[in-house]
Amino acid sequence: MRKVVMIAAMFVALGAAAQTSKQWRDSVSVLIEQINLHPEKLELRLKKAEANINLQQYEYARDEYTAVLKKDERNLAALYFRAFCQTQLRQYSFARADYEAFLAIQPEHLEARLGLAHVLQLLGRKTDAADELNRAVQMFPDSTDAYAARAAFETQLQQYDAALYDWDEALRLSPKNAELTVSKVDVLLRLGRKKDAREALDKAVKQGVNRAVLREWYAKCK
Repeated sequence: MRKVVMIAAMFVALGAAAQTSKQWRDSVSVLIEQINLHPEKLELRLKKAEANINLQQYEYARDEYTAVLKKDERNLAALYFRAFCQTQLRQYSFARADYEAFLAIQPEHLEARLGLAHVLQLLGRKTDAADELNRAVQMFPDSTDAYAARAAFETQLQQYDAALYDWDEALRLSPKNAELTVSKVDVLLRLGRKKDAREALDKAVKQGVNRAVLREWYAKCK
């Protein structure tokens, strides 16, 4: 089931690039007509919600996912994407409830765990957010995203030693990722460790990162 939801998320992202706003609006119009004719077909509501998301119509998308969940309360796609919509609408408590309901059904889902951790941060629940990020790293020790998410949180809290460890772990898994390198360098510079920061940049270049991408950060290391 996790694969199904991940494919759905990928489909939304690809669809956004493949269609124009006008095409999405046309899709919504067609789907409304189809839903009126076949209100029992949940896949039509899921497709319409997808179009609504790509048009940034998060309230409409949320309402469609709610309609789906009234018929199928364990529909993972609806729970996952309604949580996303709730987050966009700054309805963080509702987003949290949806992520938790999703994870109660499918606990081994990295994206949902990171989504929950993000919402907990927005709610000011720092301890709960930290626990969720720790859980994500424990459950997905080979995930760059898990380490990067925890590192970003630790950086925000100025827990720089812990953050450096996690940026290093993320870079171990994705050594050619320029954004991870920059994030690590940023922490080193905050600590006044310019020499170490430059060495991190040099290492990234040796790993294959384009030096031009890092020019700004080399300048900060002088």
